Amino acid sequence: QVETLKAKLLEQAQEISRLRSELDGPDMEKHRDLLAAENERLRQEMKACEGELRELRRQQQAPCRDCTHLQENAELQERLSQLQREAEETRAKLAELNLEVQQKTNRLAEVELRLKDSLAERAEEEERLSRRLRDSQETIASLKSQPQQIKYIIKTVEVESTKAKQALCESQSRNQYLQEQVGMQRQVLKEMEQQLQSSQKTVAQLRAQIVMYEAELERAHGQMLEEMQAMEEEKNRAIEEAFCRAQVEMKAVHENLAGVRTNLLTLQPALRTLTHDYNSLKRQVRDFPLLLQETLRSARAEIGQAIEDVHSTNRELLRKYRRELQLRKKCHNELVRLKGNIRVFGRVRPIMKEDGEGPEAANAVTFDTDDDAVLHLLHKGKQVSFELDKVFPPQASQEEVFQEVQALVTSCIDGYNVCIFAYGQTGAGKTYTMEGTAANPGINQRALQLLFSEVRGKAADWDYAISVSAAEIYNEALRDLLGKEPQEKLEIKLCPDGSGQLYVPGLTEFRVQSVEDINKVFEFGHVNRATECTNLNEHSSRSHALLIVTVRGLDRSTGLRTTGKLNLVDLAGSERVGRSGAEGSRLREAQHINKSLSALGDVIYALRSRQGHVPFRNSKLTYLLQDSLSGDSKTLMMVQVSPAEKNTSETLCSLKFAERVRSVELGPVSRKAELASWPSQEHLEVTEGLPGDSPGPAGPSSRGHASPSPGQLSGRSASIRRKLQTSG
Repeated sequence: QVETLKAKLLEQAQEISRLRSELDGPDMEKHRDLLAAENERLRQEMKACEGELRELRRQQQAPCRDCTHLQENAELQERLSQLQREAEETRAKLAELNLEVQQKTNRLAEVELRLKDSLAERAEEEERLSRRLRDSQETIASLKSQPQQIKYIIKTVEVESTKAKQALCESQSRNQYLQEQVGMQRQVLKEMEQQLQSSQKTVAQLRAQIVMYEAELERAHGQMLEEMQAMEEEKNRAIEEAFCRAQVEMKAVHENLAGVRTNLLTLQPALRTLTHDYNSLKRQVRDFPLLLQETLRSARAEIGQAIEDVHSTNRELLRKYRRELQLRKKCHNELVRLKGNIRVFGRVRPIMKEDGEGPEAANAVTFDTDDDAVLHLLHKGKQVSFELDKVFPPQASQEEVFQEVQALVTSCIDGYNVCIFAYGQTGAGKTYTMEGTAANPGINQRALQLLFSEVRGKAADWDYAISVSAAEIYNEALRDLLGKEPQEKLEIKLCPDGSGQLYVPGLTEFRVQSVEDINKVFEFGHVNRATECTNLNEHSSRSHALLIVTVRGLDRSTGLRTTGKLNLVDLAGSERVGRSGAEGSRLREAQHINKSLSALGDVIYALRSRQGHVPFRNSKLTYLLQDSLSGDSKTLMMVQVSPAEKNTSETLCSLKFAERVRSVELGPVSRKAELASWPSQEHLEVTEGLPGDSPGPAGPSSRGHASPSPGQLSGRSASIRRKLQTSG
């Protein structure tokens, strides 16, 4: 119970402290007094304004009703209503503050009553504890008197009977129990005495705290009275100051009113002038839309005429520019023909799924819309431009590409040597451009179809014989793709007739007379060619393929004989071993490919710099192309590039090599024609009379064997070769 009383006293002390902290802050009282002072000041101003308004109304007469005082009167009325609203708001705030102060005073009175009740309850608890203490002392005194009587009984009953002994034992046990009870009562008495002492100490402390709180309350009450008196004085002083300020402002208002009257008399002439000017401006504004529309109409007509003149001039300039561009290209082609320059075409393959996704697969090649011979490469953040003879974008078809080269192809019928070779990194589309697919053939098959078409057109006056040979250079070894033993190595030698031309002894030639014959030859050559899968290309060519087409013609009327040769070369692609993942035999193939392409670069450099010695014999590839690169052939290089960002380094190298090749001058081309009799068939190493049956199906070469053995080819190439061969 004492602990409960202590807790209640602590709560009451906290409540008194909170109320005292609320009453100690005079901010609310000050705010209330300030609001009262402001309310009084506003009330005084309102009264002054009402008096001024009444005076102004008395002074206003009929002649002044239309003057500017009416506007000032309206402004003063609006200000008066605003002051009245502010006064009402101030009264409401003052009433709220008075109510809050009354509520806090009531709460303080309730706290004092609860404190008195707590003190009365504590006095009653102390009285009850005192009574309990006295009862405990009396019980202890009575218990102290009982043990001696028991001892006396024990001494007197020692000689009695068995019942007496039993009663004696019971008395002894009862005595023991009573002694234990006495001990327990003594212990309880001690504890209660200690509690009483602590309670007395706590009561003394609480009384001291109550006295201190009462003194603090008296002091706070006195301070609050003093502050309220001071605020009352401050309020009176503020009211006096506000009254004085209102008087000064009223005086200033009267002075301003007098000045306004004076200005009104002087502003009437100016007002008449302004009214006249206003009417004039109003008329001008009313007429302004018509003037603006007319001006805009004429300006639109002039601007439209100027734009039309500029468009017509631009169209004329663009027409002249395109005409000059075509004329320049025609003159350039004629100059290239006279000088014997190697023509260079560029073809950009489209982005494919093998290029992947993300930034590495982004398109890094752009084209010039006005010049189809220029392309731009974005390499390492810089744009590099290249000018070739013709550039084919990714959307260009096989037909469009062949239309640009068919003039060279047909010239071999007239007795010229022509060479078309595809150059570029692996996976750039060289084989697709040269060979194509069955549904969309490339330059090789289209060239032979064109030759057959031209031959049929001249059949009335000319007799032509077209023969085809196919070879590849694999690991610096020349192999016959149409021979009985494709693995047999061939050598390149000079013609014994002293002409300086090169030929390959033992190279098989097939005479072809139709498109079906061409398809059989191509199928047989594809089976024997070495291809392999790498990280960069699923069907990567591992050798340089050469298709040699020889066209021999005889003019029956004049006896003129012509011999033209068309070399169609599909070079193996240059590759970086680290990216292609070549190992073992694939690595050896890549080394030989890169070595032969490097030798081709050395030959181009020597020709471009007009050196006395050109290293044709450094590679079987350059030695075999010596006739095409030494000045007696029309030569075209088709450079294939990839537009993917990850291939920009290889694309840059290919385009730079193409520019160097384009600057090489081979000299004028001579025509191979002479008056002679038609050669007998024994001079041709060719098998005539191809059967008309269709070739058997032949799949792609095995990806696991780049150099197929004769035993491996026996099941595929032998049957195809039997269809190509005939008796006698």
